[in-house]
Amino acid sequence: MTTTTDLPAGRARTRTATSKRPKRQREGAAWVFLSPWVLGAAVLTLLPMAVSLYLSFTDYDLFNAPHWVGLRNYTQMFTEDPRYWRSVGTTLTYVVIAVPLQLGLALVVALALKNMKRGKGFYRSAFYAPSLLGASMSVALVWRAIFNDGGTVDHLLGTGGWVNRPGWALLAVALLTVWQFGAPMVIFLAGLQQIPGELYEAAQVDGASRWRQFLSITVPMLSPVIFFNLVLQTIQAFQVFTPAFAVSAGKGGPADSTLFYTLYLYDRGFVASHMGYASAMAWVLLLVIGAVTAVLFRTSRSWVFYASEGDR
Repeated sequence: MTTTTDLPAGRARTRTATSKRPKRQREGAAWVFLSPWVLGAAVLTLLPMAVSLYLSFTDYDLFNAPHWVGLRNYTQMFTEDPRYWRSVGTTLTYVVIAVPLQLGLALVVALALKNMKRGKGFYRSAFYAPSLLGASMSVALVWRAIFNDGGTVDHLLGTGGWVNRPGWALLAVALLTVWQFGAPMVIFLAGLQQIPGELYEAAQVDGASRWRQFLSITVPMLSPVIFFNLVLQTIQAFQVFTPAFAVSAGKGGPADSTLFYTLYLYDRGFVASHMGYASAMAWVLLLVIGAVTAVLFRTSRSWVFYASEGDR
């Protein structure tokens, strides 16, 4: 015999309210802890972005009130400013040179460290250290001295000062970025350690060479990490500023060969006091980085392999 007991409606409502109260309290506590980040994001990121978007449609010189000019900054940028397009070309060339070289060197060093028996921690720290120092102005100035007339490179190769030659100055800046391969190297090393050793053992039994193992096992299994590093380093390369500023003394020379986009943006905004024009440049850069990132994500479907999904 089964007995069913129904609770009164009032008691049921009380129990429901009691069960929901802890959840509301947890949500309230979460928002209390998140409030510093939310406040900081709103005040230090979203609000300046909104102001910058407004200024991009104005003529603003930092000293007088902004004057609304509509799309004039954008039309001037695309149709009347040849230095703008030189900065775009310089930046794209830099991205194409620096990012593949940096990721290639990082992967080679990570492969070497993976099989190292002794001293792995020391070498990993030593190779990672330039990533902590490379963005500083002091290191960029030392790099300029190395590649200047009478510098180390001039004494060793006899090619003259790279930073004073239009055809070599951009390469000198790119090599400074390549030297900072420590961060992607550590990420590559973590990804390599996650590849099952049984795959390599099976490939050796089948007679596969090391090169075939690299192409058929390492690259596919490491493709998500390669994609992550590619996106991250590409975004950073589009925003490079300190090396170009130090190497060219803030001028983008010689002959605008190191006139990077961000350096020209700085020149328009803080040297020429055309802050409205610089804001327009900043928003174009944001849109371009977003578009390039979207393209990378779109094309990743054809070459990034996720083992959990079982497809490419």
